[in-house]
Amino acid sequence: MGEVELAALLCAFLGGSEAETRQYFDTYEMKRHVRVDCETDRHVIEIALDGTSSARDSVHQALFAAHLTGKDPAVIMIDRDGFVGRFEYEMRPVTQAAGVAYIRCAQNVILRWAATSGLRDTPRDLRMDDIPTAGNSAALCDLRALGAESSATLF
Repeated sequence: MGEVELAALLCAFLGGSEAETRQYFDTYEMKRHVRVDCETDRHVIEIALDGTSSARDSVHQALFAAHLTGKDPAVIMIDRDGFVGRFEYEMRPVTQAAGVAYIRCAQNVILRWAATSGLRDTPRDLRMDDIPTAGNSAALCDLRALGAESSATLF
């Protein structure tokens, strides 16, 4: 499963969010845009995949999207192999220094949470969050600070 599909699943967990939004800006009299992986009322969220040097770009993208929108920047690193590799290791101090929220989220938790969504007794209201809040799932993919109910800062 690729970055776009994982971003769509993560975005679906956050009530009222939109995946793959466009943010427009003008430069040299030309209209341009950037795509934001997931956007909520409070955050612009970029998704990064572990084991890829392009994960570093997600910090830049989140900061630029935050500049365009006035929202808080966040990066979610998708852990596909179960250990902290080079780029995952780099991300925590870099995002903290840049003021970007950082979450490491296990891919298998995302897939399992999405597959079992119909089994949970949750409201079908699309504005409500459906994020792991307890147990192993929350420990391996703690999105609570990005949810609609939270005003906490991530670091």
